[in-house]
Amino acid sequence: MGGTTRVGTYSIGEVARLAGVTVRTLHHYGEIGLLAPSGRTSAGYRQYSAADLDRLSRILFYRELGFPIDRIAALLEDPAADPVDHLRRQRELLTERLRRTAAMLAAVNKELEAQMTGITLTSEEKLEIFGASYGASYKEEWETEAEERWGDTDARKQSRARSAAFTKDDWVRYGAETDALHAKLVAGFGAGYGPESAEAMALVEAHRQWVSLMWDCG
Repeated sequence: MGGTTRVGTYSIGEVARLAGVTVRTLHHYGEIGLLAPSGRTSAGYRQYSAADLDRLSRILFYRELGFPIDRIAALLEDPAADPVDHLRRQRELLTERLRRTAAMLAAVNKELEAQMTGITLTSEEKLEIFGASYGASYKEEWETEAEERWGDTDARKQSRARSAAFTKDDWVRYGAETDALHAKLVAGFGAGYGPESAEAMALVEAHRQWVSLMWDCG
């Protein structure tokens, strides 16, 4: 729900539908003073303005990022903040979340690769090679899933053959290359490259070459 342009007011049902929240949630926000409706009808029903909807958009954004209600209230009531400040803060928070998600994705991809190639590393080596996010994101069922889904595939056979001679240093280098690729992908996403742009095509090719390190990728 972005900036609003409608002139007039919205009923609580309309706001709930637009924002994808329940009427009960809106009642709760009103009771705690987080989102009070700008007016009421002669019958006492809540009426929300376009400015109220913009405020709700910010509330829902911060809630999505896990901010507690009291922290959200403080951010919204900051006298030094204007709409541009809020948008800049939101962009910074999203960029940080994207970075953290990319780090976890890289850890999962590297662990999946390790399982598919059948390498055996100690827990200490996995932490050293795959990074601190390995311990937080690893799930034992991934190993079972990798075996069930790819155990007899040509890709797994190729990856096992190609990685058979890998030393610990080789895996460290491979991990660094994986991290670098994911950093480029995150940067590309943040830059908003179009799917048919030269920049996007270059990233696709870089990813294809990375996959081809372990098995043929046409």
